[in-house]
Amino acid sequence: MPFPFALPTTSSVSFTDFFSSSTHPSLPLSATTCRGVLRDALKKHKRLPPPSQPSNLPTVLAALNEYIPYLFALDAGLGGIKIAGEEVDIVLVKELEVEWRATLSASVPGREPARVKLKSLESELFFVLSTLGYVYSSLARAQLHTLYNATLPTAEQRAAAIASAMKYFLEANAMHGYLVARAGQWGAPPTVVDISISVLSALAELTIAEATLITVLKDDPYPGVVLEDRNKQSKDWMFKSAQIPKVRAHLFARLCLAAAEHATKAQAMLSSASRVDESLVKYLDDLRRTARGKACRFLGIDAELAGKTGEGIAWLRGAKRELGFAAVGIEDEKKKASGFAKLKKEWAEKREDRRIEKGGDWGADAGKFEEGRVVEMLEKKWVKMNDTMGVQLIPPSEPQLAGMPSGREYHTPKMYIAPALDEDVMARMRAPPDPSDAAFKSDEEDSCDESQSSPVGAFPGTKGEYSAGSAYY
Repeated sequence: MPFPFALPTTSSVSFTDFFSSSTHPSLPLSATTCRGVLRDALKKHKRLPPPSQPSNLPTVLAALNEYIPYLFALDAGLGGIKIAGEEVDIVLVKELEVEWRATLSASVPGREPARVKLKSLESELFFVLSTLGYVYSSLARAQLHTLYNATLPTAEQRAAAIASAMKYFLEANAMHGYLVARAGQWGAPPTVVDISISVLSALAELTIAEATLITVLKDDPYPGVVLEDRNKQSKDWMFKSAQIPKVRAHLFARLCLAAAEHATKAQAMLSSASRVDESLVKYLDDLRRTARGKACRFLGIDAELAGKTGEGIAWLRGAKRELGFAAVGIEDEKKKASGFAKLKKEWAEKREDRRIEKGGDWGADAGKFEEGRVVEMLEKKWVKMNDTMGVQLIPPSEPQLAGMPSGREYHTPKMYIAPALDEDVMARMRAPPDPSDAAFKSDEEDSCDESQSSPVGAFPGTKGEYSAGSAYY
């Protein structure tokens, strides 16, 4: 369940005011046009209701992919690098100034993050590529949402959704990894935390952790069993039960532990950054807990398949401890068994089901609550079997948690290759721009800074009456 990234918005910029080219005079104007289309797409996406935003992501992705080659062309021209075999001469008229909304920076609760003013083409490039990484993660999130909604997917639909989500995660990881490598060449750290090396490195670790967990989800039948239990129309539980090969259970545990290690690294990287959104910090902690909880569950499945039901139950209780759901002490166990605690638990489950159905902030806990459901289902089943059939002693879970195996990597991070403009596009930009041509102008209003916004409760159009020199003050 990927992190619900909010896509940033940006101010309007005309590259013709900052760059000129003697070899390709139409390049700054063409780049301005593509940037205007992207700005318009981001602002329209922001104004959509949350349930409608996933279906609009391909539009934003298309605008990004159209604009990024022009951005790299300007960057290559400033560095004297050939594009499609052509010399491109770009002259900096004055330093570029842009504004982007910092969505990963900490902000006042209840208010959207402020826009920050940035200078240089490099800052523009970093924010645009970071936005592309957010879009890939959001597309993966949209694919995974189909696995948890009320309509149960078929085996083919489930496989297609997981494969697409894995592809998007790896694309996002390549994007953030490219930015981390490029940020290493900076002489001074950026002024905004969103494009700092620590945050970019944390996002790279986060996406590879998500991609690793997706590998496990592909062949993990137990979340589907829990989903079927919640689906009143499903009758599969009457004639079949979930099966998992014994050999793969231990492998899945090691993959989950590798994902947990990546999440731990991301947490450490964010700890060195200041003013980071608390929701991202909490999500990484939940992701680490979820990955370790899954690892304990798979180790328990491996033990139960070997006939060690008592050891398997101990692993499940260790999983609950890792997830933060374990009860400690006799009094807590009594409270857990009380009617009020059961009612509270059912209410929490229904609330999570409504979040999944609406498609808004579902899964903001990195799947921790859903994994807790799976562990609880298996524990209830195995305890009943052990009490009536096996009667094995249940060892303490602490020594087992201390002796967990090492993680195993599955994915090899891919390299992001900067896109370049085609030869025919470069040839067309050798001609000077037509005086009648104008860059694309968005029909969306520009986002206001907090200093320009009206006071809370003010009637529209009366902002001037609330100034310091008015009769109200």
